[in-house]
Amino acid sequence: MTDQTIGYQTARKSVARSPDSRGLASWQVSDGVALVMSAFVMLYTSIHFWRTEGTPINVFFTVTATLLITAVLTLATRRVLFSTALTVAFVLLISATASVKRQIMNMVVHAYDIFFYLSSWSTVSFLWSDHRRLVVGFALGVLALAMLGWLVFRCDGSRISRRHAAAAVALAMVGTTSGALLKEERRHMQFYFENLYVSSFYTSWAETAETLWRGQLVEAAPHAPGKPFALPTGCETTTRRPHIFLIHQESVVPPSLFPGLDYDRRVDPMFNSFDGRLHKMRVETYGGASWLTEFSLLTGLSTHSFGGMRQFVQTVMEKRVRDTLPEALARCGYRNVVFYPMLKNFVSNARFYQSVGLNEIFDLKDQGATSANERDSFYYGNALNEMERHVKSSRKPLFTYIQTMAAHWPYDITYMPEENVAGGGESTHPEMHEYLRRVSMARIDYAYLKSELKRRFPNEPILIVHYGDHQPTATRMLLGFKQETDAEDVVAETDSPAYISYYAVDALNWQPPALPPQEVVDVPYLGQILLEAARLPLSEAMIERKRLLGVCDGRYYSCADRRQVLAFHRRLIDSKLMDAR
Repeated sequence: MTDQTIGYQTARKSVARSPDSRGLASWQVSDGVALVMSAFVMLYTSIHFWRTEGTPINVFFTVTATLLITAVLTLATRRVLFSTALTVAFVLLISATASVKRQIMNMVVHAYDIFFYLSSWSTVSFLWSDHRRLVVGFALGVLALAMLGWLVFRCDGSRISRRHAAAAVALAMVGTTSGALLKEERRHMQFYFENLYVSSFYTSWAETAETLWRGQLVEAAPHAPGKPFALPTGCETTTRRPHIFLIHQESVVPPSLFPGLDYDRRVDPMFNSFDGRLHKMRVETYGGASWLTEFSLLTGLSTHSFGGMRQFVQTVMEKRVRDTLPEALARCGYRNVVFYPMLKNFVSNARFYQSVGLNEIFDLKDQGATSANERDSFYYGNALNEMERHVKSSRKPLFTYIQTMAAHWPYDITYMPEENVAGGGESTHPEMHEYLRRVSMARIDYAYLKSELKRRFPNEPILIVHYGDHQPTATRMLLGFKQETDAEDVVAETDSPAYISYYAVDALNWQPPALPPQEVVDVPYLGQILLEAARLPLSEAMIERKRLLGVCDGRYYSCADRRQVLAFHRRLIDSKLMDAR
């Protein structure tokens, strides 16, 4: 080695250790120390995941996905300690944000939140006006994350070769992919009822990417023939408007849909409409997720049209749908009220209800309920009392949306054992027997509602529409599934009997027009059917939906000519009746 070469290297070291940088250099860590510190931090993070992220395979997926993020950052920067610190800080920020969102909206963080809340100035303004302290806290968290990243970046003296970093990326990707394939299907209630903050965020990127690729939340044609729908304004009608009761019969389905089932036939008339017929309705969920049926009923849209985002339609479409069923009723002078069996913040329902025109919500506390599954007559009694107060003080027609809960699972306990009502025959499965008992109570309570309406309001025109939101889990054995199968594991085709429920139209002092002749109608059409049963005028969009009902033979998402449904969605978007971005 020449003296000149030795002098050059000595000069480089002298520059690297100059007085201006000597303090920083003394704090820099070597490759070995950085690797040990990173391993320790990741081990602690993995232990935290073990305690918070559910099943072992879900923990494995969460750990490997976190390692993948770290490896990608290391590949980009060659600094392993910086990459580890930044990843863990990001995980902490996601966990804190998810915890706060859970408290406010009863739902944890979804990847689409990043695009949803930053997609327009209006959503940013909403966050700033309604949740200013949280926005400031989040901004400070991001700032702290950036400062931590800068500090660790300067202090991290490690330089991992990109060849080794690329190998780590490949290994972590194999682990993440394996974990994603091996872990159970994500539960449709996961974002609402479980504290799986980090894994939920990771798994939500799949449907977020699907939505971003599609360019909008809902499926729609790129262009649609016909002019945009006129924005609905007034409500011209010459007939007296009836009071309307819309009853969400939780988990109730006509037993007659299952041939050979031994049950008390006295319940059958409850499911028939004023025309004496049983009208079948196709819903889009089985055994749970009632909010999907509610969304389709109130907005006239299929949740299937939202792809992987369908479990979150009430949240992502809040304030983004207009000309809803409640808004149509409000235009016709109705006062809209809801009798809700849960607390208002359950799956963010109150926020969605109010955004579609259901502004008055009587929840579990407001109704003085001692539990979330009171008998039907309890909710009917509260609604009747509120109607009495309304009729005495107002000439406006009343729209009352009632949700029941008595028929909801579990069916391995006897609901109100003191009630001696008919269940199933001797050979009936115990769960089905218990379910049939509850249907018998529902029949008695519905008869009570009608008799009280006649007695208290003898001269008032009243329209009653009730429907089953989905089948109970007690039917799964009748559908060919095993007893141990959970509701979310009942996977069936769209046309499966598992999704057949019912709707019924009844009336007092009122004569509805004929109901649609289709043997089965999909749930998005029910709102329009209700408006017609009340003889209320339809908006241009509702008229088009009525046309689709005939063209598609009662189907919506599975319409034989889906182009017409997609064109309808495009016209809704072009008319500003739906914001799908």
